[in-house]
Amino acid sequence: MAVTLSEAAATHVANFLQKRGKGVGLRLGVKTSGCSGMAYKLEFADAVQDEDLTFESHGVTVLVDPKSLVYLDGTELDFVKEGLNEGFKFNNPNVKDACGCGESFNV
Repeated sequence: MAVTLSEAAATHVANFLQKRGKGVGLRLGVKTSGCSGMAYKLEFADAVQDEDLTFESHGVTVLVDPKSLVYLDGTELDFVKEGLNEGFKFNNPNVKDACGCGESFNV
């Protein structure tokens, strides 16, 4: 079981953490939301919680709570630039369907 970052995502996160001046890594999770049932949560973590599962990817720590790992196992978080837009993209092999707006998914 693992959650990884692409090299581009790891570089983006590491640069942001350095500019921010604090933080131990990136916390990924899921929450109930949207028309397809679940949405991703993404935030910078200042501390590791007791229940957190930690993964190291290209020198960046990824933190995931055990309940979210069921839905995120095998996911790679990428950082992509398309024209003038840039952002994180979740490559999640567990997704069976996603809503048209791209905000939510189900497994």
